[in-house]
Amino acid sequence: MQEKSAPGRPSIGRGLPMNRLEAFSDGVFAIAITLLVLEIAIPLGAEKDLVGALAEQWPAYLAYVISYLTIGWVWVGHSAITAHVERADGIFLRLNLLLLMVVAFLPFPTKIMAEYLGNSEPERVAVVFYGIVLLVIALLMDALWRYAIRARELLRSDLSDDELAGLTRKSTASLGMFIGSIVLGVFLPTVAVFAYLVASAYLVIPFRTIRRAIARREG
Repeated sequence: MQEKSAPGRPSIGRGLPMNRLEAFSDGVFAIAITLLVLEIAIPLGAEKDLVGALAEQWPAYLAYVISYLTIGWVWVGHSAITAHVERADGIFLRLNLLLLMVVAFLPFPTKIMAEYLGNSEPERVAVVFYGIVLLVIALLMDALWRYAIRARELLRSDLSDDELAGLTRKSTASLGMFIGSIVLGVFLPTVAVFAYLVASAYLVIPFRTIRRAIARREG
């Protein structure tokens, strides 16, 4: 006799297989990260002083690196989440779509920040606007994972509580950094841009894993 699921709890067989969600998500990440470089351009007439024109584009290079690392961090975190999730229900799919919508939007605030960096009052608005977009991405990443934990039927059955707690800590690590950077952007926008750079680099580069590997070699 087939066992029935408890009232109000979805059965294990329901939902969309993760391979479709992952393929679609990876496509959005790839397009968004490619669009970033299209925002870097040299103005007309730059052939008269090409070196100077290239050097003047440093805000665009900086904004590109920050956004590239940010999308890289989101992709790594998203990959970790989907590796723990077996199937996606309707709410999970829609949270994922919201996350992808904001990631696809990121090239626009990247362009705005690059254009107005160093330009007094517009710089402050551009930097804070950029930070708010990063914070929204971080909040949606956290919401996606926390929903998966609550809808436990979506997760792989072999996961331990320690594994789930570890990923939960990682999903919230970015929130404080981005909130602090936004506040900093109100008063010191240029410094806040470099805070975004440090935060995105910290989130995407596995410093702890590197330290452990070095310690094992030395030991």
